[in-house]
Amino acid sequence: MSEGGRMDADPDAIITKFLAACKSYHLFQLTKFYWHRLEQAIEEEVDGVSSLLKDKKHFNEKEHLAITELVEKGNRADSSKVLLNLVMEKDPQAQRVMWDSFVKKHHASPKLDEILKEIEGYGLDPFHYMDMIRKLSEIPSHLKGVQQKHKETLRVQTEKLRVNTILIKEKVKIFQLVDRYTELTVISPVRGRTLVEGELLARGRDYEEQRERLLRTELEKTQVDQLFQCNISRGKSKPGISAVISGAPGIGKSTMVQKVVHDWATGKIYPEFQFAFSFKFRDLNALNCRINLRNLVLDQYPYFGNILEEVWKNPEGLLFIFDGLDEFKESIDFSDSRRDTEPQFMCTDPECWCEVSDIVYSLIQHKLLPGCSVLVTSRPTALHLLEKADISIWAEVLGFVRDKRKEYFNRFFDDQTVSAAVYKYVEENEILYTMCYNPSYCWILGLSLGPFFTQRGRQLQQVPKTITQLYSYYIYNILTNHSRPIENPRDVFLKLGEMAFTGISEKEIVFRNGDLIQHSLHPSQFLSGFMMELLERDESAQIVCYTFPHLTIQEFVAALAQFLTPDPKDIQKLLSEAHSKEDGRFEIFICFVVGLSSPQSAHPLENFLCPFLHQTVCQVIDWVKDNVKGQIGNTKTITGKRKLLNTLHYLFESQSKSLTRDSVKDVETLSLSDLRLTPIDCVVLCFVIEFSDSIKELDLENCCIQYEGLQQLGPVLHKCQELRLGRNKVGDLGVKLLSKVLRNLDCKLQHLGLNNNMLTDSCADDLSSILSTSRSLTVVNLNDNKLGDSGIKLLSAALRNLNCKIQKVELRDNNLSESCAKDLAEILKTNQSLIELNLGNNKLKHSGVKLLSEEALEKPHCKLQKLLLYRNGLTKSCVQVLSSALSKNQSLIELNMNSNNLGDSGMKLLRAVLGNSDCKLQKLHLCDVNLSDSCAQELSTGVSTNQSLKVLDLGSNSLTDQFVPAVIRLIQTCRCLELIGLWENRFSPNGKRHLKSLQESRGGLTVSFGESFCVMDQPDRDY
Repeated sequence: MSEGGRMDADPDAIITKFLAACKSYHLFQLTKFYWHRLEQAIEEEVDGVSSLLKDKKHFNEKEHLAITELVEKGNRADSSKVLLNLVMEKDPQAQRVMWDSFVKKHHASPKLDEILKEIEGYGLDPFHYMDMIRKLSEIPSHLKGVQQKHKETLRVQTEKLRVNTILIKEKVKIFQLVDRYTELTVISPVRGRTLVEGELLARGRDYEEQRERLLRTELEKTQVDQLFQCNISRGKSKPGISAVISGAPGIGKSTMVQKVVHDWATGKIYPEFQFAFSFKFRDLNALNCRINLRNLVLDQYPYFGNILEEVWKNPEGLLFIFDGLDEFKESIDFSDSRRDTEPQFMCTDPECWCEVSDIVYSLIQHKLLPGCSVLVTSRPTALHLLEKADISIWAEVLGFVRDKRKEYFNRFFDDQTVSAAVYKYVEENEILYTMCYNPSYCWILGLSLGPFFTQRGRQLQQVPKTITQLYSYYIYNILTNHSRPIENPRDVFLKLGEMAFTGISEKEIVFRNGDLIQHSLHPSQFLSGFMMELLERDESAQIVCYTFPHLTIQEFVAALAQFLTPDPKDIQKLLSEAHSKEDGRFEIFICFVVGLSSPQSAHPLENFLCPFLHQTVCQVIDWVKDNVKGQIGNTKTITGKRKLLNTLHYLFESQSKSLTRDSVKDVETLSLSDLRLTPIDCVVLCFVIEFSDSIKELDLENCCIQYEGLQQLGPVLHKCQELRLGRNKVGDLGVKLLSKVLRNLDCKLQHLGLNNNMLTDSCADDLSSILSTSRSLTVVNLNDNKLGDSGIKLLSAALRNLNCKIQKVELRDNNLSESCAKDLAEILKTNQSLIELNLGNNKLKHSGVKLLSEEALEKPHCKLQKLLLYRNGLTKSCVQVLSSALSKNQSLIELNMNSNNLGDSGMKLLRAVLGNSDCKLQKLHLCDVNLSDSCAQELSTGVSTNQSLKVLDLGSNSLTDQFVPAVIRLIQTCRCLELIGLWENRFSPNGKRHLKSLQESRGGLTVSFGESFCVMDQPDRDY
């Protein structure tokens, strides 16, 4: 679209004209500039692009085959790289053909579309930008010496990676960063900026298949080395931007920053920046006085001396990195207008003395050294602080995807046999495997699981199965491998746990000597005691500070302390208060508390810390029982459902059969609809339902469980009487799984909801198996799928089976046409239990309804009571054949013909049958069928003598006040009528009032002008 909103005749005219005007060198530059993004953007279209290049004789058959074979094997990422490399080896015309193919295919690829829109919007600006980048990298000769010194300093600081171990002789292992670093997946922009801090499965909640599919199609992976080139795609064509990278705790943000600084120092990335300055917010917390940017830099990089004034002269060549905004104790309010107007808050000069927060604010907002670039990392929960900030790039660390998880363990263990054994165990444990998206969890898994596969005498049946057991063994291994005798470890853990709990309560993860002293932990203990393995000591800041290796370890130690205190407080009150916090800061803590009440988790630690207090264990168990009972009935809101799910996770962590059985033995309904569930959540649900003997209904409508989640639930689904699985994308494979599960002889399933699940005719045989073998199933909802006529043909045999007990079948919006009418008729003629059939929103048309009427509805063996035919392309001619059926059929009591073009003439045809004493209709839905006042006489005449009609829905037509007399006659003569629907017609206020007043003269009658009460567009909540 051109300026002013004018739409070109050809929507691709501008980009086509631009590419045609580009010289070959410009296309070469463009391809190199967008290289990484193109690799992702063309993944789904790579075979088509290759075909076009082959047709134009730029690829030979062998080259095209090499690409298509990779696609067939599922290696689309590799195929796009091969294609781009091959094109760049060809003559310039190949690049032109490739870009022309991008124009043809961009509508089917959101990523490709975005790239072309950027180019279209900026014209020749991309080339100007690339030239500018080259000029920025040119540094004045008098600054080359300090730049070289600075890069060497940063290289030395960042080339080593310290990794804690639990070994006696080697508490910390030092690795080369380049040898140990495993690439993380980063996407841009951030998906939602309000995630709960400390959520243990924060990004593991995006299971593998969906994550990888989204990365191919919608989510745009961002190469960290290309991060600051993204400003051109965010509406800025000049340097000087602020970027934010967010990620869950332990996801690897700080290590990524270390890699960024190292790569800049060694000349691998960001040539446009002459100097990079990196700061940690946890270090900045130690600055309790006013300072200026000059001293802030010199404090960390003193060799700049008086040369900083020269450095400031070229702000476009400066990059400032601030790591860990969530750890910053000061608040930076970007919505506070005083920062831009009041002198004490303003910082516009590197020599200006102010608070650290003012310096950070001014750099991000480009008020200090405008033109410089800023990179900030943060946990998701601190992102709200930046909502009003001038941020050009939002990116998010997703962590490890499939292959990177395995690569991490291969790098973690020197012995590849152990690596393979640990990874295999983790891969087979759904809980542990999903945790592995996060490097910190991989580290803990490596430390905890390694000994089981390296030490003799360790029984594999003792390998951790829950998160609490995993962390319990982590602490156990530290205690086991500690080289010196530990004096009163219980007391030390108690004090350390109390400090950890205070930190969680106050969202504090960095502790100082004063914090240790306050909790009776003398700092000298740190150097000689095993606290060295539990706390990391950081002396890089002016004030020595301590942190747990990971937030979840802090949460575990805090939970452990609850079982060690000699004078236990009211643990139930503490848990209730923690559970009530809406921000989720205590979710993992509670999980660990409940998990530690389990003997499997407690036993390894009790060998060192003495038995846990029995009183506390009992109180925790009682609290869980009460909490389950309280949450089960509180599922009307998403918050209530989330709390119920958390509570069920607590039961899983306990691994207590008796506790779980006592907690859910009376539960009849579990409703988690509209709450996104993961395979892990489904594992938890399976564990809980296994111990419930009273479960009747499991409502998982719209929970995104997909096939993977259904697999985890499989073993217990036969216990449910009502199973709502609608809108879960379980697919045809999910139906195959269900067909096996529901063959269980103890299967009690009566109602099965599979609406909107991407089902096709490929699953029809498995659906038939379910319908024909189930002895209890009476209702099946298959709405909003794509079974088609061929699917109905395959289902027909099962529904005609004499053993089939189905009473209700929902087939709305299933691509059905008149071609399946004969199969439907055979079902209705034969099946003596089927009483309700929804065929709405299909295309049966006149011929289909005619066949259905003549071959089934008119037959005495048809027992159908309710038939829905809304939105089926029906006209008045269909009314005639249906009228014949209605006069003969003695069972049909409800007919829905909404949203068909019946017209007034169709109403005339209905008149006779409605007045026929043989017509047994009780409910007739005629919404949106193009009725006007002209049908008033026919309607009132036909219905006035009817002795069965109770509901008449005439909503969304063109009825006016002239229709009022007909309604009055209906009210006066049709004594059985209970409800008349007249919503969304053209009655005047007076007309509505008149009709409303008349209903008072007839007890039991309602004249409705409100919303439709028909079911055609309602969610599938009622089978």
